Amino acid sequence: MSNSGITLYGVPISGHAHRVEQLLLLLGLDYQYIEAGLAMRQTPEFLAMNPLGQVPVLSDGDLALSDSNAIMVYLVRRYAPDSQWIPADPVGEAHMQRWLSTAAGEIAYGPAAARFARRSNRPDAQARAALIAQRILPIMDRHLATRAFLAAEHPTLADLACYGYIAVAPEGDLSLEPYAQLRAWLTRLEALPRFKPMLRS
Repeated sequence: MSNSGITLYGVPISGHAHRVEQLLLLLGLDYQYIEAGLAMRQTPEFLAMNPLGQVPVLSDGDLALSDSNAIMVYLVRRYAPDSQWIPADPVGEAHMQRWLSTAAGEIAYGPAAARFARRSNRPDAQARAALIAQRILPIMDRHLATRAFLAAEHPTLADLACYGYIAVAPEGDLSLEPYAQLRAWLTRLEALPRFKPMLRS
């Protein structure tokens, strides 16, 4: 699909930015990627787009959006309203929203936080995050024992939102070896056309 004026501000290690870039690729949208390091995120220009100084930020013409899950919903509604990335039925959409909340909650405070704490050498924070991860990982593994994807019979925004920080969970010293269903789900997602796996460090 052709479009003009989409710019994504992110950093390569961010799973939040990755999920937005992944959707842009899967939708076949043209975009410019700008790596927004800490210095850029403290400028008045960036803070005008997101006062929290966080990535990702998506600029589309005169529109600036922050929050990765909100950005993904916008992109689907704006550029692929007839696609299956947001289920059309109320139950399917509710399941998708549930997993978007999980991505912003248990996954962000579990696997994502453990990885960040490991990278910044904060063992106490890493241990706290590991406790949260050790709750959500087996829940996801059991859930995926009876289905291929999280919220529907096909990939949805739920899968993209949850993928990144699960894929790099070992970087927070969280082994995925006990979770065969979770690992199979990662493999299914990474086999999608135009899929860009999360950067492993």
